[in-house]
Amino acid sequence: MTPALLSWSGGKDAAWALHALRQAGEVEVVGLLTTLTEGYDRVSMQGIRREVLHAQARAAGLPVIEAWIPQAADNARYEASFADALARARTRWPGIMHIAFGDLFLADIRAWREGLCARLGWTPLFPLFGSDTTELARAMQAGGLRAHLCCVDTRQLDASFAGRAFDATLLQALPAAIDPCGEHGEFHTCVEAGPMFATPLALARGDTVLRDGRFAYTDFLLAADGPPADDPPQA
Repeated sequence: MTPALLSWSGGKDAAWALHALRQAGEVEVVGLLTTLTEGYDRVSMQGIRREVLHAQARAAGLPVIEAWIPQAADNARYEASFADALARARTRWPGIMHIAFGDLFLADIRAWREGLCARLGWTPLFPLFGSDTTELARAMQAGGLRAHLCCVDTRQLDASFAGRAFDATLLQALPAAIDPCGEHGEFHTCVEAGPMFATPLALARGDTVLRDGRFAYTDFLLAADGPPADDPPQA
């Protein structure tokens, strides 16, 4: 099979993209690429702790390639870090040319990724693109995916949703204007279990804090009986 990386946020869409790619059997995901923010030691946007990220990677049976960006990084800094991570991946897996993304329907984001990958000599894959997000959310839940909302944009969704389980009850409670998968950035999730993991993660809910006067982040930590916090092999 054709080797590929997967852009991994630690959230449900990336996790379900991994499941979909494995089910299709046309490419082999050999590693995860994750952007983290310096000083926070957390996944950018999602705010997921680095140790939780690596526990997810172990459960998926894949190594992580880390792309670090400074706080308040501009797009040029992000692209430089992304390019460096891809270069390191190609050193580890010579000839690899594909990277998959969990984007669902935002055409402008897809076009931007396609342009960036083309400039860097990579081919992007979008295994979930064009999905009906209501049906996709229900399929994720029916398929055994378990996740919690770890970040809520309070300009779009009430902060009380932060920390809630991504389940049928949540879907019923979401206002009509909110996408069921949060594709407009209304919320982000932290995955703890699903068919893409060999074993579920044991996570404990921490505090919820408001950052930048807008984003409500709920912290999730490895529980005492969860996977060890040591890191998997690095690329």
